[in-house]
Amino acid sequence: YKAVKKPTVLIYDAECSLCCGCMNWIKSHSISTDTFEFIACQSEERKSRFPEIRDEACMEVLHLVTSDGRILAGDESLPEILCNLRYFRWLVIFFKMPIISILSYFAYRRIADNRYIISQTILPLTREKV
Repeated sequence: YKAVKKPTVLIYDAECSLCCGCMNWIKSHSISTDTFEFIACQSEERKSRFPEIRDEACMEVLHLVTSDGRILAGDESLPEILCNLRYFRWLVIFFKMPIISILSYFAYRRIADNRYIISQTILPLTREKV
């Protein structure tokens, strides 16, 4: 008997083309087709399944819910995402380095805070639905 692992849930801003593009990239590079479940921050499903994630917090950064129920937000979710991607898992080792953790926080914040401006630039590249 093999236990079925629940997928890792990624909660993202579905109004942001950059965010949608990132989710599509993650989906196309995941270890298997059921590794991730993608839920729009604005959806009723997110509100009913994860009421502990406030609307304001949800719209600020990406949220990841692990199969054991831990919630990681923003840059904290990056190593967990990398662990579940083909060809990119080895990058996780860099997140163990304090300087990378600090830099990823600031880089993530900068991108997240400006995602709608960035989205306008790359809109044609990210039109596909997640």
